[in-house]
Amino acid sequence: MIRTFCGQKPFTNIIKTEERHISWLEPLFERYDFALPVDRGVESAVMPASYAETFAVGVAAEIANIEMYERFLKQDLPSDVRDVFIRLHDASENHLAAFQKWQNKF
Repeated sequence: MIRTFCGQKPFTNIIKTEERHISWLEPLFERYDFALPVDRGVESAVMPASYAETFAVGVAAEIANIEMYERFLKQDLPSDVRDVFIRLHDASENHLAAFQKWQNKF
């Protein structure tokens, strides 16, 4: 979306935070001896026809992320994993608010 829509907000900000989120997860994969999954996000990415339509996609994606982290947090998890999932959940809440804010502008 960044390439298609000329690096407009909020995507430019969110991509930076997504890179930080990956950096939170990588040590957990190493510590618990899990292989890092292959990034297949492009395979399921949805490219909206317009910039205005991107926000509905972002809202839906963040709602799905929040629900996923809430399911994870119901599990018995090591404290370091729980802490990262809480931070990721909270970040998704922030991203959701950003997408909703931008969606309301259109």
